[in-house]
Amino acid sequence: MGHVQRELMLRIVLEGPPAGVDFGLQNGQGNAYQTIQKQRSKGEDLQFQFGIRIKRNGASDAPKLVGSVVQGPAGARFVYLDIGTYAGQKESCWSRRLKVPLSGITWDMIDQSAVDSRTLLETRVPGTGRNGGPNCGTVKQFAGWRLVSATTRK
Repeated sequence: MGHVQRELMLRIVLEGPPAGVDFGLQNGQGNAYQTIQKQRSKGEDLQFQFGIRIKRNGASDAPKLVGSVVQGPAGARFVYLDIGTYAGQKESCWSRRLKVPLSGITWDMIDQSAVDSRTLLETRVPGTGRNGGPNCGTVKQFAGWRLVSATTRK
């Protein structure tokens, strides 16, 4: 069978982040990263849509998620949303990252998405933490990923 690769589209909806703060998707690791899809919050939901690659090493293996935005060790992959100065907003008082887990993505979801190119996997995460600042660290009570229509804008 070999190494079969395919692309999977994902969308993160960041719900109600604090206004005036830049958020973006981290592309690359270490100090050599870039922040892509940078957006300044107006207090409304922000969306980040991107593709990752899926590798299948064997018939029963869990999906292997790879790509320039994918972070972390195998079995505990995630993507970072850069916040404030980490997103290049020099005047920001925030220097944070939000870690969005890629856990719970199954072959069944991947296969369904492959059958219908108008679908993608979406997760919704809180944009504001308990202290009123941008949510950061690892997403608490992660809601998981679900298959949605790519044209859904809610």
